[in-house]
Amino acid sequence: MVIGAIKFTDKYFGSVICRLLALFKSGKTPNLETPKRILAMQLWGIGETILTLPALDALSKNYPNAEITLLATKRNQDVYHNKGFKIITLNLNPFSIINFTLRNYKKYDLVADMEEYLNVSSIISFFVGKYNVGFSHGARAKLYSKKAVYNDRQHCAQAFLDLARALGISCNSSALSKLNFDAEDETFVNDFLNKNNVKKNDFLIGIAPGAAESAKSRMWPLENYIKLIGELIKKPNAKVILIGSENEKILSAEIIQKLNGKNSRIVDSIGKLSLKQLFCLMEKLNLFIGNDAGAMHMAAAQGAKTIGLFGPNLPVRFAPYGKGNIAVYKGKICEFSPCINVHKGEVPDCLYSKNSEDYQKCMKNIKVRDVLKEISWVI
Repeated sequence: MVIGAIKFTDKYFGSVICRLLALFKSGKTPNLETPKRILAMQLWGIGETILTLPALDALSKNYPNAEITLLATKRNQDVYHNKGFKIITLNLNPFSIINFTLRNYKKYDLVADMEEYLNVSSIISFFVGKYNVGFSHGARAKLYSKKAVYNDRQHCAQAFLDLARALGISCNSSALSKLNFDAEDETFVNDFLNKNNVKKNDFLIGIAPGAAESAKSRMWPLENYIKLIGELIKKPNAKVILIGSENEKILSAEIIQKLNGKNSRIVDSIGKLSLKQLFCLMEKLNLFIGNDAGAMHMAAAQGAKTIGLFGPNLPVRFAPYGKGNIAVYKGKICEFSPCINVHKGEVPDCLYSKNSEDYQKCMKNIKVRDVLKEISWVI
């Protein structure tokens, strides 16, 4: 199912199902005894999945003897690779969802629904969990044993930690846990860098000019990235590595074409690395610059100095998490910012017309000099 169809089905049919199931929910909240089996769910974006890691670490530490299973999708499952959890991959289609639900009916003592908006996750948690916890907004909230208020004036990582706190767990975290990869991933990345003449003393700068298909308005204008890269590759030993997914190859092609003659300082990895190989690459970067998207959170998790560019969404919610990382935001110029509110299911394209001069007003307001100012201390 395409993303639009999934969202439409979940919004209109899922909310009806939630309200119907709520009629059969006992008015008495069950007691949560020490759970032996825990299920946690995150079924959508890679960036948000990365931000669940501190909350999952808190659950693991508080219930050290519990078997923790993570329900993910093919899209985001590698975020949980080799974390000590069992991983089940779910396809977001009715057959897969019903099959999983029937096979695991009331199997789990505790279900932590880490989806901020999708109804399907609450429906699954209702059937497979004896006790469940989730966020307190929407029809989905009627199905939870325990609820946490989604505070959109704090970082999303803290919002996920609030789910653990709702269970009485005392926890906090100021950093993300590292993303894991295998030895063969590192071998592949090393070979890739060697083939592209990357040396040990090179200052590696990752640039991710794209964004997930659900909100392309988060993208800083490509001409700004081209100007920025032109400045960055003037620095001694600096090499820029372009980062992105297969469907973003057109971006790297245009960047390299516009910077013709300077290509030896630019390495194009867009569409050439798997997710786990990207985790490995991010660990080797000295600096990362990118839009408010999954690659930015990967870089922050892997310890690269990270600069995120924001407009449709607020840095207070999704800035690169961790000490020393920076969010550049000049969206106050736009009357609609923030127009992206993930917890409300609001992920529109820019609310200005594409033919309007104001289209992507908030992102256009970030100038190349603004970014160069933030990185002057690094390079």
